[in-house]
Amino acid sequence: MSIIDRRQLATLANRFLRRFDVELVRPSEMWRITSMLGYEPPPGPRGPGRPGALHVFGPPPGDITMGFSVVMPSILRSTIADALHSIFAQDFPGPVQTLIGIDQPVNDIGVVADICRDRPPHHTVMVLDPGYSNSTRHGGPCPDRIGGGLRTTLSYLAANRRVAYIDDDNWWAPNHLSALAAALDGFDWAWSRRYYVHHMSLRTVCEDVWDSVGPHAGTYADEGGWVDPNCLAIDKVRCEAVLRWWGVPQRQGDGRDADRNVYRILNNEFSGNGTGVASVYYVLNEPALIERGTDGQLRMDRIGRARYDSFAKTATEHQTDA
Repeated sequence: MSIIDRRQLATLANRFLRRFDVELVRPSEMWRITSMLGYEPPPGPRGPGRPGALHVFGPPPGDITMGFSVVMPSILRSTIADALHSIFAQDFPGPVQTLIGIDQPVNDIGVVADICRDRPPHHTVMVLDPGYSNSTRHGGPCPDRIGGGLRTTLSYLAANRRVAYIDDDNWWAPNHLSALAAALDGFDWAWSRRYYVHHMSLRTVCEDVWDSVGPHAGTYADEGGWVDPNCLAIDKVRCEAVLRWWGVPQRQGDGRDADRNVYRILNNEFSGNGTGVASVYYVLNEPALIERGTDGQLRMDRIGRARYDSFAKTATEHQTDA
């Protein structure tokens, strides 16, 4: 029986069982997170403490009805400027709330404040700095080593049930949120496709046609496929059971792959829909691309080293060379 058939059967069963005040529940609602954890590395050194703070740029979310919420875990890299500018440039017609959660910052809040001076009037940016990292990587309790429980916490805080995700070193095309909003209509979650971007020049190398390509397709087809978090949007009310899994890495991983658990649960237990267009610009990590035996190295083999290196110069430099 296919996954779709199982979902439909469960829906019909629940409609019948409701009259008896009984309901079938999803496995993810019953699993204990502790039963899913594998080897847990010891906590790393705790970073320096700092005063916690909440910064709000723009109209308070309580004063307006948000049309979309965007969640961004961040260490306040300078690249957050590109990410935020791309959110501000969205053609989505409604108000947009961006929630930024600070893990272990490399800059101060000024890097966000400067960007928010150019914030459109219908955009609100909220920056939550707890004053510490709750990831084991920096001495905290959360087993996820990339942001700890920030995505979970910010998803619950989101002022709209439609939530999209982005990291602070990537950016979106202007139609990203509007395309996701259309794809979400009648579905629990949605995804877009993405482009690979050179890590130095930030030039678009090619579309990713191998990895983040959706359910039961591409490199991970035998494992159900995969969608990168930067390409995801969910209805957080329908998909509430998945939110806690942003902080739970896989059993056989390095503590940086909670997104694989989130995708697996979304794909197996909820209805998804693709936009059919690439609207995410994903910057490739150079060290990971050249490390033998890694997914990054396999990615580089597919793109081609010579082809990738040909995008190392900026567009201006190429024009000068010409």
